Amino acid sequence: MSTLDLPMLKKLCEMAGAPGFEQGIRQFLQQELEGVVDDLYVDNIGNLIAVKKGKRNPDKKRVMLAAHMDEIGFIVTHIDDHGFVRFSTLGGFDPKTLTAQRVWIHGRQDVLGVMGSKPIHVMKPEERKKTVEISDFFVDTGLPAEEVKKLVEVGDPITRERAFAEMGECVNCKSIDNRVSVYILLEVMKALEDNDLDVYGAFTVQEEVGIRGATVAAHHIEAAFGLGIDTTIAFDLPGAKPEEMVTKLGDGVAIKIMDASTICDPRMVQYLKDVAEDEHIRWQPEVLTAGGTDTAALQRMGKPGAIAGAVSIPTRHLHQVIEMAHQADIGAATQLLLAALRQMGTKKWS
Repeated sequence: MSTLDLPMLKKLCEMAGAPGFEQGIRQFLQQELEGVVDDLYVDNIGNLIAVKKGKRNPDKKRVMLAAHMDEIGFIVTHIDDHGFVRFSTLGGFDPKTLTAQRVWIHGRQDVLGVMGSKPIHVMKPEERKKTVEISDFFVDTGLPAEEVKKLVEVGDPITRERAFAEMGECVNCKSIDNRVSVYILLEVMKALEDNDLDVYGAFTVQEEVGIRGATVAAHHIEAAFGLGIDTTIAFDLPGAKPEEMVTKLGDGVAIKIMDASTICDPRMVQYLKDVAEDEHIRWQPEVLTAGGTDTAALQRMGKPGAIAGAVSIPTRHLHQVIEMAHQADIGAATQLLLAALRQMGTKKWS
């Protein structure tokens, strides 16, 4: 039986929040955290910062945890005379994953649309062999052009439409990256008690377009310690070699060693491993040679830098609408963060 709050995770995953347009999920989280934390504020770029003050913290040391609220999405760039909507991407997409998908255009009201492209029946033989491009797609709302132009304008965000589902011991939805980490950070901030350090939970913006929100937050928080929370690749799929898998679903929370933007501090990596072993929390190492997370900003953007690491949730089918994570790995990530925070203030860091 799962101990996760699956209705909460479902709500977070299904919410819309393209990069730069995270206001809906931010308002929801504000409501959830009001009265739970000692301080709660929104900075100028739109990060939501939740603070729990340390009970025994004479040096006023801070630890910052970051989970980004945004999901990959699109932005309207043109509406033609027939009402078809052209767009640009916000975040990284594999073009072939857009085929036959529904989306929401968030205009004056939410408008449902589908990702359309040239039908295969009218393609020339050479076109059928051609690699699909983002520019081959448009959004078809089924509405007359004049109605589309009343409801939608250039600059409106677009997000993907896909319902949350339980599949065995796994969960599946669009935006598991990174709403699963938002869920974990929310659970941690609610459960955290009697902490030594000042804990800053940062629900960040615009990670998918360049780690922008975390850069701002880390700069003004200036934490001594940093922990990123994000998904990572689980390539435990047919045809994958063992050395290609990065992580596997159900093998535990991943402790990041490095990715393309961060070499985690060996002291923090070892600390997280030790805590996991002591607390009998299942874990696996993560070395990701491509891609980056908010951890890079946590490590570098405070004036003195930070002793930084990350916990990652193994996820299959990343940046698709069928992202999949294992419930046990999600629970292990929450347990590891809570245990690490309890002991971080008394550890001798050298």
